[in-house]
Amino acid sequence: MTEVTHDAEPTTTPLAAPALQPLLHDLASCVAAPGVLLTSLDGQLRAGGVSGWYVADTRLLDRWELSVAGSDLDVVRADHRGAARHSFSYVARSIGDLSTADPTVRIDRTRRLDADGLREELTVESAGAEPVDVVLRIDLASDLAAMPEIKQGRAGPRVQASPVPGGLEWASDEGVVRVVADGTTPEVSHEDGRLTWHLSVGRGSPATVALAATTSVSSLFGGGRPAGWAADVDAGDVRLTRLVRQGLADLDGLLLRDGDDRFLAAGSPWFLTLFGRDSLWAARMLAPLDPDLALSTLRTLARRQGSTDDPATEEQPGKILHEVRKQVLDLGQQRLPPLYYGTVDATPLFVCALADAHAWGADREQVRALLPAARRCLEWVVAQSVSSGWLTYIDHTGEGLANQGWKDSHDGIQFADGRLAEPPISLSEVQAYAYDAAVRGGALLAELDADPVPGLAGWAADLRARFARDFWVDDAEGGHVAIALDRRGERVDSVASNLGHLLDTGLLDAGAAERVAALLGDERLDSGFGLRTLSAASPRFSRLSYHGGSVWPHDTAIAVRGLASVGRYDEAAGLAAGLVRAAEAFDDRLPELYGGDSGSDADSPSAYPAACRPQAWSAAGPIACLVALGGIRPDPGALVLRHPVRTTGRLGAWTLRGLRLGGHAFDVAVGVDGRVSVTLPPGSPLRVEVDD
Repeated sequence: MTEVTHDAEPTTTPLAAPALQPLLHDLASCVAAPGVLLTSLDGQLRAGGVSGWYVADTRLLDRWELSVAGSDLDVVRADHRGAARHSFSYVARSIGDLSTADPTVRIDRTRRLDADGLREELTVESAGAEPVDVVLRIDLASDLAAMPEIKQGRAGPRVQASPVPGGLEWASDEGVVRVVADGTTPEVSHEDGRLTWHLSVGRGSPATVALAATTSVSSLFGGGRPAGWAADVDAGDVRLTRLVRQGLADLDGLLLRDGDDRFLAAGSPWFLTLFGRDSLWAARMLAPLDPDLALSTLRTLARRQGSTDDPATEEQPGKILHEVRKQVLDLGQQRLPPLYYGTVDATPLFVCALADAHAWGADREQVRALLPAARRCLEWVVAQSVSSGWLTYIDHTGEGLANQGWKDSHDGIQFADGRLAEPPISLSEVQAYAYDAAVRGGALLAELDADPVPGLAGWAADLRARFARDFWVDDAEGGHVAIALDRRGERVDSVASNLGHLLDTGLLDAGAAERVAALLGDERLDSGFGLRTLSAASPRFSRLSYHGGSVWPHDTAIAVRGLASVGRYDEAAGLAAGLVRAAEAFDDRLPELYGGDSGSDADSPSAYPAACRPQAWSAAGPIACLVALGGIRPDPGALVLRHPVRTTGRLGAWTLRGLRLGGHAFDVAVGVDGRVSVTLPPGSPLRVEVDD
């Protein structure tokens, strides 16, 4: 995803301070893609910062503030754990029956967000002996500003409201947004954007006011809810139960639709659109619940697969896109076109996602229909490695992403001594994705009688041999895999979380895999709250560096998958337990990233203030962890589920329900002793085989 813009270094000439990116960590986020509502934690939408109701990267409203005449409102309940529904309660202590110290006037506020609309209901009640007159007010405002402007700390000019029956509307070239009362008609003052109700409220006779906000602002994609997943979890550790359930709710809120095909937007609010890498990883993590989501994500991306060489957009034949927007994403130093292909890893990940969908029993004919796109991906992978032997990247435009793997910030790839790697750069995990795509993609082409990619098997074998030689860093501790090779072929020798992406791809031999597994459990990488992106021993390590010491939950989940794939279940569960522990600090909703604080020094990690929340691959990560720790290996052809006798009880006892193989449901449970069991519904055609 697009990197965070950092402040410039100070110089001898005073410079105007750059606008700072608004912070997100102290906001309540309500999401029903392509809509998102960001408010203060008390439910009030106050002007300023990034708060607002957005659809399609346009801020429709930047104020929706509740008040009553004659009293402040004190929040006494705030429920913002859900995805598309939040609720709040306030007391107005200066009105009502003042003969008692207890508040008697209460307002309950419930809002529900849909893909293109927002509905709020306000219920005013009184516990006083006599009826009370309540003047209820809603103040509204809009700047109809573009998301890129807001992300850079700027706001658009105020748009003047116009009166409409029962409410107000605001209009610009982007479209119209309207807020109207549903039921009781308010007084409307369009000059100051205020709606006012005069209510008489008695004991046992509450008054209710409802508002509906709608818009004609268009979106590239429609809402994809509801998900229809039957998944659920029960765990002895209630934190794990809450974390998974919140993740499922957030994933439901992040679903978008392209025609008949659903996919997951990357995250709220900056990335509420189609991203190649993010949408694919989230779909891969959810394949055991919903392989059809992987297929529909792949179809959405295949419709936009590169067909020509265009240096301005980084498009190439067969290449999978990085992100899609309605308009140019102008962030000052970066200027990305609406359809941008500046990613090196989405193309092999496309093939890996198709193989995952097939492994979890996706419809064979739908898989077959995607093979031409997968074949073009594999042809791109092979073609791109001709000159250097590796998949490399470099930003040719000067306005795109300097780094084009998942660590796409300008300082995301660095040497152990702190030097930044110079492009073209060959990332270790991208070579692993390419190898995995070649092996499993080639097998898929053969199984479904599709034309092979000439020389693919030999290419993969050669890549594996060269990787073992060229990426290995010898050191006194036993060696490790370099994060990358730079433009001179020099090993970028820092120890980083990218190691976790290698384990379940088959690229490493047994000895290298053991060494990688040991490093992932080292306290320099394992913070106790998840996997740090960079070893704490690095001279550039910072707990709040975007990719240089912070923890990304999806990155940790990928490492958990990898460790489980090589039988290191205890180490895998240790990293997963760190996510469970960290989630307590974020109301069970894992953000895009958070601080790489040490769990031995702090009770909770620091918030990364600009992190998106919810984020699709963060929300899917705990589910992926549980599937991996269950040790399930599906065989879709034989409809067989294989698993070990036991994995680990380090997370306590848990049961994950609603998994599917070939459309057939099953549940997996792990006991406190690590013993694994699979439960099938009566009459299921699935069979279970337990390893000896």
